[in-house]
Amino acid sequence: MEIVLPRCVVRSFSPADAPSIARHANNRAIWINVRDQFPFPYALKDAERFIRDAAGTEPQTDFAIAVDRAAVGAVGLRLKKDIWRRSAEIGYWLGQEFWGRGIATEAVRAVTGYAFNHYDVCRVYAGAYEWNLASMRVLEKAGYTREARLRKAATKDGRTIDLVLYAVVR
Repeated sequence: MEIVLPRCVVRSFSPADAPSIARHANNRAIWINVRDQFPFPYALKDAERFIRDAAGTEPQTDFAIAVDRAAVGAVGLRLKKDIWRRSAEIGYWLGQEFWGRGIATEAVRAVTGYAFNHYDVCRVYAGAYEWNLASMRVLEKAGYTREARLRKAATKDGRTIDLVLYAVVR
């Protein structure tokens, strides 16, 4: 998969992406805003495992965010099951040196469209930790609507915090 955008390319991962992913992901400023399954410190072996797992998933739902051909982040979907089978959760992270350039917004918008065009979903949603105002702005600029504030819904870095829920529906 490859979606060429003005600021970046959203594409399938390659094993060659591992060093770049490890370098950009090994950052506490990223870890603090993602789920605990995202390790910190983030080593080369973590990137290699993530890329191997992403390549083995069918259908493919995890993609690299590339700038100048280097993978500098990731964006992915979690297709839901059972009564939530027409929903997908989107998640993303971007290397800190690329923040503030509209890259994450562009990637989220593109993968949201990809979800609606390639999967039987009518809703894509995301949660942002209460302190992550930049991620909330990414979602808003990508066309998502704030739906709820889930009080004390997540625990990260020893703090139990609110999760702000955003969604876009088709």
